[in-house]
Amino acid sequence: MEHQWLIDIGINLTDKSYKHDLNEVLNRAYQANVLQMVITGTSEQESQQALALCLSNDSTTTRLFSTAGIHPHHAKDWNSDTLTTLRQLLIQPTVKAVGECGLDFNRDFSPRAMQEAVFEEQIALAVELNKPVFLHERDANDRFMSILKQFRDQLPAAIVHCFTGDKKTLYHYLDMDLHIGITGWICDERRGEHLQPLVKDIPTGRLMLETDGPYLLPRTLDIKPKNRRNEPAFLPEVLKTVAHFRNETKQQTAHHTTQCAQNFFQLPLEIKR
Repeated sequence: MEHQWLIDIGINLTDKSYKHDLNEVLNRAYQANVLQMVITGTSEQESQQALALCLSNDSTTTRLFSTAGIHPHHAKDWNSDTLTTLRQLLIQPTVKAVGECGLDFNRDFSPRAMQEAVFEEQIALAVELNKPVFLHERDANDRFMSILKQFRDQLPAAIVHCFTGDKKTLYHYLDMDLHIGITGWICDERRGEHLQPLVKDIPTGRLMLETDGPYLLPRTLDIKPKNRRNEPAFLPEVLKTVAHFRNETKQQTAHHTTQCAQNFFQLPLEIKR
């Protein structure tokens, strides 16, 4: 069976917590068979840093990739130059999706009207460039869905990353032909148990795995790092839990989630050493 390695489709490697040991973090990921990673861009600066990190740490251009976008928390920082910056990033071969973008009415770090306007700008850019979108949604399902519906038929693909919602929300997303990203949230006995019976309802070919590190350290790890930082090397723990609740072998889940990620992000099928 091909594609037995894993792809972390959402990892915040530009976070300062990785600055002192990034090489070790990458090496541990590769040793854990997490051979490709998509580094999340959440602001202009972090999107630029994500691309730079890829180019400086992957000479083969087959392992590290990035997204470019404005997280709803940073929507208030949008200015007349932002769209130009994102467009310049997104035409680079290593930058594979628009995002992280969407709506967050949970924390409301940016005014809701501004979040919505910036979300629409980014979806329109994805349509223009024929790029998939990497989506964030918290406590904003109705507005999120209504905005996305306006553009969905023109988008090549879209994924709701770090899905933590209920069955009704999941089915709404699946009805819109969205992909679903699952993190270590599913390993959390305090708040993730509702996800466990739902993952079997995600069709093969629509499911991807991610750490969202440094956040969401899987609580089922036998040995947890003292600093509580999550990293790509812990993605196999998410795989183990997802496979269990899908009644699949780890090999089966690794195969179809990796294949899905490679198709979605248009990643190389072979890893160069």
